[in-house]
Amino acid sequence: MPYRPDHKVARREQIVDSARHLFNRHGFDRVSVKQIMAGAGLTHGGFYSYFKSKSDLYTEVLRCFFTDPNWKHRWKGLEVDLCSQEAGPQIVRAYLSPQHFADVENSCPMVALPADVRRSDERVRSAFETVFQAMVSALQKNAKGVARPDRGRAQAIAALCIGGMVVARAMNDGPATKELRNACMAVALELGNWNGKSGTKGRHNRRFPAAISSRNAPVRRRP
Repeated sequence: MPYRPDHKVARREQIVDSARHLFNRHGFDRVSVKQIMAGAGLTHGGFYSYFKSKSDLYTEVLRCFFTDPNWKHRWKGLEVDLCSQEAGPQIVRAYLSPQHFADVENSCPMVALPADVRRSDERVRSAFETVFQAMVSALQKNAKGVARPDRGRAQAIAALCIGGMVVARAMNDGPATKELRNACMAVALELGNWNGKSGTKGRHNRRFPAAISSRNAPVRRRP
């Protein structure tokens, strides 16, 4: 019986999903093609019918909800609607959320894979940059109270989100990781004017009361 036309597309997605989970958990170099295909429920020999190499597959894994509207690995209980007027704060809160922190296998690739990308070829770095620039564009167009949204400000917000999660993941899981994520969230929301000030409706902090302005934090002086 011949395969349906969408059979190869479905198999390809199975391979990408398996690779995403394994790469996010173990890193690019520690995962073999055999492991990826086993995770997809497929035989090792069929890999090259879908991808030229493991690096070729890696560029597919670098997709995220910023570049793929059909990306199904959303974090439970969180909404990110890139067409919404609230997309900016939604992105910040989702990115630095406990759900994203805990869901290592379905992490945004910019959090899980930056060290691997740095060691990879130009094509992989370009794929990473495409996702980052898509995130920056989404944040830039959703800045509030700004006549001309500043791209540099949007880049800083994106870097706070990604970098904050990378550092939090590198620490022992505990109060310090939550404190760090909340601190990054507070500054990111303030940079985007999404913290209930500057004419906004003041609703953004209801779910995250710790996301207060960094300017109000007490200054610790050395003895």
